[in-house]
Amino acid sequence: MRYRTAGEVMDVDTELPWAARLVARALGVPPGATPPPDPTGPPTIRLRIDAGTALPLHGLRPVTRGTWSDGVTTALVNAGGSGFDLKVTVGEPLEILARYRPGGPLRAANLLLGARFGLLAGQILVHYPVLWRAGWRGRVPLHACVLRGGPATPLLAGPGGVGKSTLLRQALAAGAVATADNLCCADASRCFGVAEPLRLDGPAARGPRAGTSHGRVELPVAAREPVLEPDRLVVLERGPRTEIDRLAPDEAARALVAGTYAAGELRRFWAFAATLALATGLGPAHPPIEAIAEGYARRLPCLRVRVGDGDSASAASLCGLAT
Repeated sequence: MRYRTAGEVMDVDTELPWAARLVARALGVPPGATPPPDPTGPPTIRLRIDAGTALPLHGLRPVTRGTWSDGVTTALVNAGGSGFDLKVTVGEPLEILARYRPGGPLRAANLLLGARFGLLAGQILVHYPVLWRAGWRGRVPLHACVLRGGPATPLLAGPGGVGKSTLLRQALAAGAVATADNLCCADASRCFGVAEPLRLDGPAARGPRAGTSHGRVELPVAAREPVLEPDRLVVLERGPRTEIDRLAPDEAARALVAGTYAAGELRRFWAFAATLALATGLGPAHPPIEAIAEGYARRLPCLRVRVGDGDSASAASLCGLAT
């Protein structure tokens, strides 16, 4: 199956049905649903998951703990603590071979903590390789989404837990479209959505998904645009009362950068990307997140939308149009 995510095209082939379900879940495809039509263009990443034995390390040199490489092929054992071994082969497309080989204690922990394992497996198998590949093009991960509602296209930022996903769902119900739930891959002017489900809090968030971390459930993003170009930067906060005001560019950039580094979804990405950059010489050892965020903040109007306790925000307020 072929998917478009973060501006890349990924082909997925797996002989393990349970792994296919993990990949579909990570990409926001509901159980039993028909995947989106294959995107046009050749794949830039090819992922294969098989039931083979240990990855061969012959001819590979140690790079760091758990990683061996010859500059073209890199083996990561127990990548990110997921239990998956990865063989990453540089080329067009980038080839990823994954094998699930956890030790006994880790296998038991993954079975016990199924929601956590599902999230981590999706990151290691799908999101992190795609984000690293996109880094070859100068794109960086941001813990944000772009929303288009009416005449406005805000880049919506804010730390985890402030209710962005709930407010985004309300905006989508009001007719808006969005790149993703809360992850995108951005260059200097465009934000490419990372294909992922919408993760919502509370008993009202019912859907076809099983529960995930922090008591949330997962729903598909109903109206997803693969790429949008924002025309304003909106930082969402919670506070004692609801208000919208201007935000200094340096404050807006700081909120976007800090929210990205604080995001649980990216907690293991920095080491993943740095290890592959060290092994292959490709992609930045550290993505230029601060430079990209500062560029958006200098170029675009910056607003703070503070939502009071017990209040909700409309699509207009999320887009910075309400007064």
